[in-house]
Amino acid sequence: MTESSFLQLTRSELMAREDDIQRASRSLKAMSHPLRLKILCVLGDREISVQDIVEYVGTSQSNISQHLAILRDKEILKSRKDANRVYYKVGDERTLKLIEMMQHVFCSTH
Repeated sequence: MTESSFLQLTRSELMAREDDIQRASRSLKAMSHPLRLKILCVLGDREISVQDIVEYVGTSQSNISQHLAILRDKEILKSRKDANRVYYKVGDERTLKLIEMMQHVFCSTH
C-alpha cells in the first residue's frame, strides 16, 4: 500500500466515523474543566453519591451539582436516585477507558 492510498483510506475511515469524532470532541471539551477532571478521577469505575463526591473533591454541593449536570448532559455520566441520594457513574465504556487512562497518567501517586 502506498503512502497516498494509506492517507486516502484513513481520510475515508475518518469521514465514516464522523459521529464518533463529534461525540469524542464534545466529551473532551466537557471533561477539560479542572473540577470535572477531578470528579472523573474520583469516580473512575465506581458509582458514588453526590455527597461523597463533595467530600472527596472539597467544594460546595451546588458547585459539584452544576458540574455533574454538565457531564450528565454530555452523556459522560449516568445517574440514579435512591431515596434522598443521587449516585453517579461513568455511563459509556469508551469514556471509562479514557478516564482510567487519565487516572493512571494524571491521578496516580507514582
